[in-house]
Amino acid sequence: MNRETEGVRREEERAATRRGVVLVGHGGVPKDFPRERLARLKALEAQRRGTGRGPSAEEIELDRLLRTWPRTPDTDPYQAGLEALAAALRPHLHGALFALAYNEFCAPDVEEAVEGLIAAGVTRLTVVPSMLTPGGSHSQEEIPAILDRLRTMHPAVEIGYAWPFDPADVARLLAEQVARFEGVVRIPPRS
Repeated sequence: MNRETEGVRREEERAATRRGVVLVGHGGVPKDFPRERLARLKALEAQRRGTGRGPSAEEIELDRLLRTWPRTPDTDPYQAGLEALAAALRPHLHGALFALAYNEFCAPDVEEAVEGLIAAGVTRLTVVPSMLTPGGSHSQEEIPAILDRLRTMHPAVEIGYAWPFDPADVARLLAEQVARFEGVVRIPPRS
């Protein structure tokens, strides 16, 4: 195969590969969500934990109600903050289709966001959590389990998980933030 033919083939492969990115945040409970309903949902989750049983109809309904509760920046500042992060991230993704997802309390969940991008034609998908430190159950256990299930359901789609973060990179980001806050000289970029 000559160079020109190889270049055309690579361009065709790139065109056939539609990229997508899902940014996953934890999610927050809106300030105006009825506290008695939240307490009931948490009680049902606690009763079920470790039993191997799936959620009851009541638990599913309360979770749905919480995830779809109307939100504003005042009632859910976490969602507004994740949306601001998403808006800042999007220009760096070079045209990839993009979706937000939440582990808890908000919609869409990870599975819904991934399924939505696959339905839109994504064939290569990267999921990245906003949670930067290792050891958390969402980023270390729950998201990988969901992605394993989705990979089985969609074997033609390449689903990657951009985690864990390099602690040195996270430390540099935090040190730069401290330096900006204190008005100190910027830390040189990692080579």
